[in-house]
Amino acid sequence: MSYKNSVRYAIAAVLGGSPAVVALAATGTEAGDSDMIQEITVTAQRRSENLQDVPIAIQALTAETLSQLNVQTIDDFIRYLPNVTMASSGPGQSSIYMRGLSTTLPGTQGSGGIGSFPNVAVYLDDQSGALPGRNLDIYAADLERIEVLEGPQGTLFGSGAESGVLRYITNKPKLDVTEGSMTAAYEITAHGDPSTNATGVINLPLIDHTLAARLVIYDDHRGGYINNVPGVFSRQCTDTGIHYAGYAQCAGPGPYPALPVTAQNSANNYNLAGNAINPVTYRGVRGSLLWEVNDNWNALLTQSYQSLEADGVFYETPYTSSTPAQALPDLSVQLFVPTYDKDRFENTALTVNGKIGDLKLVYTGGYLVRHIANQGDYTNYARGVYGDYYQCIPGSVSGAASKCYSPIGYWRDVESNSHDSQEFRLSTPDDWRLRGLMGLFWEQYQINENIDWFYKGDPACSATVTSLCFVDVGPPNSSANPLNPGSPLTYPYVQVNNPNVRPDNESYFDDIIRGYRQKAIFGSADFDIIPKRLTLTVGTRYYWLNTTEVGFSGSSFNCFIYPGSTAYPAPCVGNQPPNTPRYNDSNNETSDNLNKTYKGFRSRANLSWKPIEDVLIYYTWSQGYRPGGYNRGALQKTPPGANYTYQEPQAFAPDYLTNNELGWKTQWLDHRFEFNGAVYQEDWKNVQTELFESCCFGNLSFVLNGPNYRVRGVETQLVAHPLHGLSVIAAAAWNSSSLVSEPPLFDVTGKPITDPRIGQPFGATGSPLAQSPPFQGTLRVRYDFVLNDYNLFVQVGGQHQAHAYSATSRTNVPNQPGYAYDEPGFSTYDASGGFAKDRWAVQIYGENLTDVRADLYENPNQFIDAKTVNRPRTAGVRVAYKF
Repeated sequence: MSYKNSVRYAIAAVLGGSPAVVALAATGTEAGDSDMIQEITVTAQRRSENLQDVPIAIQALTAETLSQLNVQTIDDFIRYLPNVTMASSGPGQSSIYMRGLSTTLPGTQGSGGIGSFPNVAVYLDDQSGALPGRNLDIYAADLERIEVLEGPQGTLFGSGAESGVLRYITNKPKLDVTEGSMTAAYEITAHGDPSTNATGVINLPLIDHTLAARLVIYDDHRGGYINNVPGVFSRQCTDTGIHYAGYAQCAGPGPYPALPVTAQNSANNYNLAGNAINPVTYRGVRGSLLWEVNDNWNALLTQSYQSLEADGVFYETPYTSSTPAQALPDLSVQLFVPTYDKDRFENTALTVNGKIGDLKLVYTGGYLVRHIANQGDYTNYARGVYGDYYQCIPGSVSGAASKCYSPIGYWRDVESNSHDSQEFRLSTPDDWRLRGLMGLFWEQYQINENIDWFYKGDPACSATVTSLCFVDVGPPNSSANPLNPGSPLTYPYVQVNNPNVRPDNESYFDDIIRGYRQKAIFGSADFDIIPKRLTLTVGTRYYWLNTTEVGFSGSSFNCFIYPGSTAYPAPCVGNQPPNTPRYNDSNNETSDNLNKTYKGFRSRANLSWKPIEDVLIYYTWSQGYRPGGYNRGALQKTPPGANYTYQEPQAFAPDYLTNNELGWKTQWLDHRFEFNGAVYQEDWKNVQTELFESCCFGNLSFVLNGPNYRVRGVETQLVAHPLHGLSVIAAAAWNSSSLVSEPPLFDVTGKPITDPRIGQPFGATGSPLAQSPPFQGTLRVRYDFVLNDYNLFVQVGGQHQAHAYSATSRTNVPNQPGYAYDEPGFSTYDASGGFAKDRWAVQIYGENLTDVRADLYENPNQFIDAKTVNRPRTAGVRVAYKF
């Protein structure tokens, strides 16, 4: 091995933990084949293959690429992945989408219990980590690569891989190799606080040729950049629910005078105001042990742990929620309650590889547990339809002057999630003309979520306060009705996470246990019609998916004790006399016997043709799906002034995606020029869509099936080494998405509902999907060279994303869930440079150089216009050392 090769391998070990890549050092600086494009091995089809030979659309980020892009989290690399977008509320609080297949609506609050399951699967090696509204935000330490598989992957990856798969592939222990590395970085962010991170990796052989261990530890503290500016929240006559306050000043059509502001009926955030309120810290460790039993069998045991703690919020609010709205400074919000997200996961995984004769056997098993504690500000709910109902007592009820209490509101979400999965795969040798793969899969998936909303300001009933108060809420805890002893409740049993009566200021809660159990058998076969030229691939998966849900949803609506009535023991389970049950069976998911099984086949077929060496042309037809679920409540609603009644669906079924794709993968000029791409049409049917229509269907969102969408698109990837040491990497995606059919909503008699207040809940025919920009593109240019035994590089890059809509629905009420914002397009630019020598490497980098404020996801989920924005301009230095 040459001296320069030794240096390159050393630096690769320092920064990527693998001698297969060079991280900070220059690449392509030697004569001969070093100017050729690096071959990338992927396992997208459950076999190890050259990416250029795999007939599906794949974007792969190797360890080398991750280092060149200075990647630590998904926020760092997603901007270099055309056709991948996110609806994000912050780290670990995102929904990931591919090829624009999104309708969006929900905030993170309550998504585990009531949201649709993701349609993009996230994998840590072979372990799925799907959770509604909350991506598994894996820190990119000591990764071999990240694979992005676009289009339906239901045959090999099952439910949740409806529109694609995002796979984090970790580095594995190496036998008979002792190596280690340390990296450290320091960053400054415009308008914010500095950041630091450090990662250590060590690989140790324990028994020669038999046993090796690998350990990675990381700690990343990212400074905040959002400011909480001081302000006062006061009620206004323009608040939607102000009629509950009974203020005489608010009667009539207006104009209205300003309402008096008192310490009792308003709120300020002076004790919480501050700058850079949104720091985030990633800490984690991953250890793995590789046992080489013999030449044919080995076992890999991996244990991972990660803690993510984020304070504040990662959005800005351009204006206050008042009327007229007051402009806020750049990167600012007005929060009245402490906000945070604490997210940790543990994963235990075992992989066994072996051979039985000519056949290869793979077993993978994993158990992932994730725990989340999340709190958000909900004060702007006081301007909503029912806010003042819980916070004001009108004079017409009390017989005294109308009175309002504090408008402060917040929610607290405690969520746990477990994945227990087992898979066996049996495959033939890769060089057989007829190749096959068969597998068995089993998974037990469960979500335990308890979310509490605190926006009740009126007094709570007690031994001394028995009127003009709210009885506290909670799940039923008695077999008899406390309003009428001896009269049994309609629900004999409730299964929840928290059986206790809730605090005085709690207005509503969802306490839900949901999940599914699935079994599957799958297979895929490849036949070389013309060896090394024409190959036919067919595959299918038969799945059996059993979904269940239990729990209870409790509301304090109608739990107010009016004069002349007497408070009863908590929890609130009854209305005012004549003592009709408050919590009917629709609130009790346990008694609803929510248990449905879905089963069927999801298949794919592929024809790939190599007319000449290094040119692959393929056609793929593939199918994907995601599980169905259940709605809380499933109530009947007759809107005020309407002549119809609407029944919310109790359950929503799986939706399905069919993909037709014509693609090409080519390399030219002695592997110095690569051009890949695909043209596709995806038909998304029976799409799960979440609606929030407070005008007509109550104040709870619900999911239903209905609309069909179509996406037609083109995506391309180009890699070129035109000159010695010069690399050009470009990628782009063009998408045209549209609503194909817009089914009406039907009332309980089967008649279509034509209420203009509802607007267009699915959008107009021909309107696009959400978070689906018509164009995304990236470009990077890198030059590597050698000077006086130093390997140096310079790199510049840019990204552009066209505008997109934040939701498919077209409701008529701004700043309430379901409202669609037009998110403007944006461009950002990055640059970096560095050098490496012997055991050391240094990189200096700048990101978002023009300090653009990209509107990544705009939503009204907290009843105010909130824009999740990218991190402002950041500059940093990273140092790596191998030992």
